Amino acid sequence: MNGRVLRTELRRSAAPWAGLIVVAGALGLLALLDDAWWGGTAPGTSQWTPMALLTRTTLYYVLPLVVGVGALQGLRDARSRTTELLMTTPRPAWSRAMLPAGATAIALVSGFGLLTLWGGVQVFLSGTSYTHLGWLPISLVGVLALVAGAWFGMGVARALPSVLTPPLLVVACLAAIILTQQNADGALPSGLAPNRVSLLSPATPQPREMLLTLAGQVHLGQTLWLLGLLATGFALLVAVGRRARLLALTPVLVGAALALSVLPAEPRRSYVVDQAAAALVCDGPVCVTRVHREALDEMAPRGEEALRLLRQVLGDRAPDSVREETALRASGDRRKLSADTVLVDFDDPLLAGRGGEDLTRYLVAQGLAPHCYARSARESGTVGDVVTQSVAAGWALGDRALVPLEKATEDAYAKEAWKEGEAAWDSLSAAGPAEQRARIAAMHKESLACSFDGMKALKGGASR
Repeated sequence: MNGRVLRTELRRSAAPWAGLIVVAGALGLLALLDDAWWGGTAPGTSQWTPMALLTRTTLYYVLPLVVGVGALQGLRDARSRTTELLMTTPRPAWSRAMLPAGATAIALVSGFGLLTLWGGVQVFLSGTSYTHLGWLPISLVGVLALVAGAWFGMGVARALPSVLTPPLLVVACLAAIILTQQNADGALPSGLAPNRVSLLSPATPQPREMLLTLAGQVHLGQTLWLLGLLATGFALLVAVGRRARLLALTPVLVGAALALSVLPAEPRRSYVVDQAAAALVCDGPVCVTRVHREALDEMAPRGEEALRLLRQVLGDRAPDSVREETALRASGDRRKLSADTVLVDFDDPLLAGRGGEDLTRYLVAQGLAPHCYARSARESGTVGDVVTQSVAAGWALGDRALVPLEKATEDAYAKEAWKEGEAAWDSLSAAGPAEQRARIAAMHKESLACSFDGMKALKGGASR
């Protein structure tokens, strides 16, 4: 390939716009995804696999635009009316096609590479100690999808040289992605289309679970499908005549057939738990997953102190270990609580930034009054849970006044909840030592049962 001509293609053709769309479009979209990229505790900024999945999420809208830019590239000869002239030159058609196709591929790889590099910087700055290469296939398939989409757009525009081809391809690609999209509301992503068909789309839903990753079957199936699409696009780009164009459809049909035979039929075989990331690392009775190994140095002594305080309060019914929560769950599902374990969720905004005595207070609160539903940047627990935990933890730590676990908001519901908490604190403080322990034990039992009567028990209600 002539280097000088390639440099000219990169400077003067639409190829650089494709790379710019990938970088600018993806970053702009990520900025709108509820702090998924820029937020402090968002999973996309803290670990490698969620980062790679999040960059693939941008393909929902970036990929159709890339297909459109590829179609504009494919119309270049028709717009300049040089198609017949170029066909009379002795240079092979595939050699002529490689220049614009290669320039477009270089721009797209560079654009997605910059996006991934920026994501890697965010992960590095987050201080994670879990470094691995399992995220690379996710990103490589994303790059392949962009190049295949652009080449397919170029080939279709070359075969159907009309000003309507680029916009129609953008709309068709966007419609196909929307119809096959998967949502992440469940424990595992799922969609309206059959799972195998949904997985033909390279766009992935915004990651909710840090420990989830794509299975090897998905990488293989999507690669086969995208290679077929890539080959068909290039074949259409060099095809002359109706028969050659019909034959050019063979690779994409074969790729789709092979992909559908490889791709898993069920979501639970598509998205799997990264066992290496989910492996527990323990220091005594305190365990965290490998992805949060750096938190164990602070968590271990504070966890042991919290367990000691819980034994003083609950006796034989106290939990004997602290463990990071790893169970997959759908949005709004109840947590799997256990009387023997204090579950810790690093996605809980109440845990973010805590250390020292504040971390001990948080762990004591979790042990005495575990909340039934997750608290995260996208799913908020009730204010009542926080109020109940604040009262229980303050009593166990011997506070003289109610210390909120989080700053009280100004809305009417929160004010009423904290007012009830103050009343429960006063009632609990006024009771005798035996009665106080009985109320705390009753509240602990109600919290484990998810009866939402913990506050009533603290007031000495009949829930016991």
